[in-house]
Formats: sequence, structure tokens, C-alpha cells
Amino acid sequence: RTIGDRIGEAKASGNLGNTLKILGQFDEAVVCCQRHLDISQEQGDKVGEARALYNIGNVYHAKGKHLSWTMAQDPGSLPQEVKETLQKASEYYERNLSLVKELGDRAAQGRAYGNLGNTQYLLGNFSEAIAFHKERLAIAKEFGDKAAERRAYSNLGNAHIFLGRFDISAEYYKKTLQLSRQLKDQAVEAQACYSLGNTCTLLQDYERAIEYHLKHLVIAQELGDR
Repeated sequence: RTIGDRIGEAKASGNLGNTLKILGQFDEAVVCCQRHLDISQEQGDKVGEARALYNIGNVYHAKGKHLSWTMAQDPGSLPQEVKETLQKASEYYERNLSLVKELGDRAAQGRAYGNLGNTQYLLGNFSEAIAFHKERLAIAKEFGDKAAERRAYSNLGNAHIFLGRFDISAEYYKKTLQLSRQLKDQAVEAQACYSLGNTCTLLQDYERAIEYHLKHLVIAQELGDR
């Protein structure tokens, strides 16, 4: 501010906002991220503006998740305050998405789609969540980003469960399992086995369910995860 560096001030405000978000000070975080947004728009800095929109989305997303955890609700059955917070997150992600499309930034589009999928899932809009996660999946494949691809499969599996499409969920969870093994991520592999165990139970395939739950148990023991 002293030297009149507006772009520098914008970036510093954004960094402050992200730090406050991590500290759980969501309302202060929004103020700082909004300053980042205002200055970026004033300076015609489209990249900064896109980043600020994404960051504000993240603050509302984190606040919504924090509120829903303290109330321990299922996706979709949310108190009004939580709903409004997640809807705000969604709005900012949408604004970010249209801007990064304009900028032709595919990687940023992928991040926006993933987060839109997650917020819609928490809001109980499972069909919308699926549409966003499919977009996320396509971009992850485009970039050969196996970790993002794995997350997309997992999220697609979760959303289909709530629509009662257990067979489709099982297919997505199997892909999650395959990729977690490729990535040598045992914690995620255990999680995938757990999801598959539960899905097979819903499909009344109890033999397979037992197999997957046993695999989950073995990895949990290996990792010493009580």
C-alpha cells in the first residue's frame, strides 16, 4: 500500500484470505478475498480476478463443510444457513468457471468443475454433481492427472449411491480401487475397498462384500489405523 502497488496489495489480501480460511476465520477471510477481487477487477487483472473468485468459493465451501460437520447432517438434509453458504460457494465457482473458460485455462476449469460437483453433492443435487464430476473426469484424463481422475471416480460413485444406482457406483469404485493401486496410495485403496464392501451389501452380493471388507481390514491393520 505504501508504494501504491495495487496488484501486490491484491495478492497479499488473497494470501491473507486463504490463511484465515485455514484458521477457520471464514468471515474475515471473505473480506480479504473480496479485496483481492475488487482490486483485480479495478486493475483489469483477469487472472487475479479468476483466482479471487475461486478463493471466495473455497472460503464458503470450507465454511459450509465446517457447519455441516458440526451438525452431522447427510448430504441434502441441511439447515438453511448451511444451504445458503454452500449456494454462495457454488455461485463463486460458477463465476470462476466462466472466467477461466474465457481465459482458456483448462486446468483451472477442472478444479472449478470438481468443486462445483462437491458443493452440489453436499446440497443434495446429485444429478448436477454427477454432471460436474464427469467434466472433471474428462479434464483429468486430458492432463493425465491420475490423482484427480481417482477423486472424480470416487465422487461419481458417492453421488450414484444417493440416486440408488448401486451397480453404477460399484463400477466407479472399482476404477477408484484400480487407480489407488496404480498410485500406490494404501489409505485410498482401503477407502475404496470399504465403499465397495458397502455397495456390494446394498446389491445383496454378500460374498463380495465380505471380500472387500476383509481387504479394508488388512490394509487398516498394516497402516496401524485404529
